[in-house]
Amino acid sequence: MKNTGVENHTKLVLEETLDRLYSKKSEASSWVFVLLVIIYLAATCIVSVSAASAAGISINNRTIPVYTFAGVFTSLANMCVLIITMYFGKKGFATSLTFLLVQIPLIIVNIIVNHVFTSIPGIFSNVLTIVAVCIIYFSNKKIALVQKELRNQAVTDILTGLPNWYAVTELINALIARKIPFANVTINLNGFKNINDTMGFDGGNQVLKEVARRWKKIADTGASGTLDFITRLSSDEFCLIIRRYKSEEDVYKTVKMYADAMKESFSVFGCDFKMSASFGYSIYPDDAETIDQLVIASNCAMKNIKQESSSNHILRYTPDILEDNTFELEGKIRTAIENDTVFYMLQPQFDMDHKLRGFEALARMKDENGNFISPGEFIPIAEKCGLIDKLDGIVFRKAASYVGNLIADTGAEIILSLNVSVRHLMMTGFTEEIRSLLTDSKIPPSQLEIEVTESIMIESMEKAKHSVEEIRNMGVQIAIDDFGTGYSSLSYINSMPATLLKIDKSFIDDINKDDKSKAYVQTIISLGHIMGLDVISEGVEDESQLTTLKEIGCDLVQGYVWGRPLPPEEAQKVVMDSLK
Repeated sequence: MKNTGVENHTKLVLEETLDRLYSKKSEASSWVFVLLVIIYLAATCIVSVSAASAAGISINNRTIPVYTFAGVFTSLANMCVLIITMYFGKKGFATSLTFLLVQIPLIIVNIIVNHVFTSIPGIFSNVLTIVAVCIIYFSNKKIALVQKELRNQAVTDILTGLPNWYAVTELINALIARKIPFANVTINLNGFKNINDTMGFDGGNQVLKEVARRWKKIADTGASGTLDFITRLSSDEFCLIIRRYKSEEDVYKTVKMYADAMKESFSVFGCDFKMSASFGYSIYPDDAETIDQLVIASNCAMKNIKQESSSNHILRYTPDILEDNTFELEGKIRTAIENDTVFYMLQPQFDMDHKLRGFEALARMKDENGNFISPGEFIPIAEKCGLIDKLDGIVFRKAASYVGNLIADTGAEIILSLNVSVRHLMMTGFTEEIRSLLTDSKIPPSQLEIEVTESIMIESMEKAKHSVEEIRNMGVQIAIDDFGTGYSSLSYINSMPATLLKIDKSFIDDINKDDKSKAYVQTIISLGHIMGLDVISEGVEDESQLTTLKEIGCDLVQGYVWGRPLPPEEAQKVVMDSLK
């Protein structure tokens, strides 16, 4: 028997995502509708009376016939019906059309019976208004259909009809926010490249559609006994979210059902062949607690299966798997550095009045196939294999050059914040690198900020302090990042020539969960202010967190509540909007 609740699950998730993606055009309040109708009726009555009046009004010793005011109130009435049609959809269109159509015979009767010939222009005015009302309504309907199509495309994979990466990301974030356990399964088709090579892309697309059809059927019918959400990420990679399971055994059984769905032969262009897929999965919150960590874990498990070419195509993530993928990821990082595919995004920072302070530059990377690699995946490996300074250097130069030009062109008083790794800061010549960065980018020193992590205080306080002091003497600002996560002495921090304290996201996540978390953040803010530092909170994701931070005296915020990481062109638009 078909499980209707499960069948509608995908549609509901997509609708929720669409509502977050696009703020729906809300209809005006009902009282506005009533007010416009009243104004229209009143204006129409005045038109009827004034058009038939032979009286006049004396202004500056000149007599103006009352009937001349009929045109004024006709325009007011027509304006009301146009607004009603524009903002109240079908209801507004029906109301406006009814008023206008009823009014025409009334005007004609008035002309014939009462000989009010001054009403003749009113007939033509009504006809033209009817035409305008129809154009507005049907144009709005056409625009609505286009908007609906665009909204669907935003969260749907066009080829397979499955939800896409954006949709599944929204779902995962929502599940994590609500602390709902789930399994994240990364799926990759085995040997798909050979199909494209032998049957062409049309053949490959047919395979992808058939795979999607089989898996969607399982998810929609609830045949697995769990609540499933299947999506296509890219090319031959899919993602499956599993909920409402009782044990890991249930998760494995569900994954196996999707794997077994591949056993039946595929037929493309008259050719029958067998296919399989590799399934790597991780479980929230047992294996990881953030979306980046979950994706990394399931990806590692999936890649481990493909490398081993095992007959068992299903594997759960274990910590030792990450080590096995270090060399592969290191190679991708080196290739990205050599091919200059390392790039950056800019995440805006605001004060509590929503005034733009500046941006933090965030490193991003693609592999040789153009697929994004998560920062949570490549940054730890880059640090481990000694490539982080090269990675930092590329992001520093690109971001500083762009923002320097933006400041020169607009005169915007924005700050570019660059996060430096411990290894990079400790390198000989780091201060000279910053000096060259300022010269080449022409960014004013006071509008550049270097973020150093609190852990630097522990590892090599004296050398770190010396480097930071040199940078500060150039006029560059200093921020202490991830404050509260380490164990450094407050006296050490107080001796650093810092200008900003950054509260780690982990504390902001819990700020409204209990009084202790709120008090802890408030204490950090107070300490920062005592040391003469401004305080910025990272990872602010919702309005409730923002409200609390305002109450306890935080100076600045950075996070999804007011700004996701943006490509340079979109960041420029934020700057231009702030200057208006």
